[in-house]
Amino acid sequence: MKRSAHISIHPEALQHNILQAKEAAPNAKVNAVIKSNAYGHGAVETAGILYQIADGFAVSCLPEAIELRQAGIDLPITVLQGHQNMNDLRAAANYKLRLVIHDDYQLNLLDQYPQKHRFEVSIKIDSGMHRLGFHLDRTNDLYIKLKKHTCVNPDQLIMMTHLSCADEPDNDYTTQQLSHFEAACEGIDAAKTIANSAGILAWENSHVDWIRPGIMLYGSSPFSSTDRNDQTLRAAMTLSAPIIAIHDLKKGDAIGYAASWQCPKDMRVAVVACGYADGYPRHAASGTPVWINGFETKLLGRVSMDMIVIEADANKAIQVGDMAELWGGNLSVDKVAQHAETISYELLCNAGNNCKQSGT
Repeated sequence: MKRSAHISIHPEALQHNILQAKEAAPNAKVNAVIKSNAYGHGAVETAGILYQIADGFAVSCLPEAIELRQAGIDLPITVLQGHQNMNDLRAAANYKLRLVIHDDYQLNLLDQYPQKHRFEVSIKIDSGMHRLGFHLDRTNDLYIKLKKHTCVNPDQLIMMTHLSCADEPDNDYTTQQLSHFEAACEGIDAAKTIANSAGILAWENSHVDWIRPGIMLYGSSPFSSTDRNDQTLRAAMTLSAPIIAIHDLKKGDAIGYAASWQCPKDMRVAVVACGYADGYPRHAASGTPVWINGFETKLLGRVSMDMIVIEADANKAIQVGDMAELWGGNLSVDKVAQHAETISYELLCNAGNNCKQSGT
């Protein structure tokens, strides 16, 4: 089904952004995070675009990894959630996938694996995120156990953790996490991976052997206080939709559901064929910026399933059929997310997984 709103993906921006990650951490290998369909940008397509630059890819779950392997992507692939059952282990062996082990039930499954196979394994340590990972006190014992495990490749063990507050450069919690992880890994002869996008850009001590850029690959700043331009990133996705109606309204006329916004004067408005069914945020407030014909205008009233209304007074040349940019190269997705009181991750995933992709 083809809807009016559509996304465009920009390969050159994806390549530029991963090179920014490499420049920030020149001594680390790059594990490009393309989970959740590459944040809505298309996992297989994004892997192909980054194939010559990345050292590996990271995904959330086994099906995401298998899709890449079946598409011919042969770089190392890390499954961040690891295996959940014996079938997952068989699939990981068949498709040569790296598994993150973060819980005892995964260790038990590995102990029961009946076939001869040496898995590449990352041991996830909880340094303070308290989401996935083993307690810091178990780090050395786990390393010794898996180093000797008959189903683990001892030369490919990686120690990993995840930063919870790296997007707040002044928050000392990240310093504590880094210190705790370093102390837990003292004496362990294995590669390490810590840094997400925020870590790459703000916490040099987190770079170590592998970095894991995610949101920065897609042209969004990981910091709420800065825009992508502050990080020299480029928009990898444009969400656009056509104008389908133009109206001249009177002062006091209400716009949209619940009549929540009223015209402060006589004014012209335009209707854009894009709404929350297309991944545009329903909670975007009146005043959220929209770009059209070289000008920034703004959203008026509530977001509907298939439409939004924008101010057209400032640009009298707007016509039915003109394309509005909801975010992209001219309008930062970070800025739109702030007006919707959410984060760019959600907007990119929603639009990318709901809209048809057009040519770049």
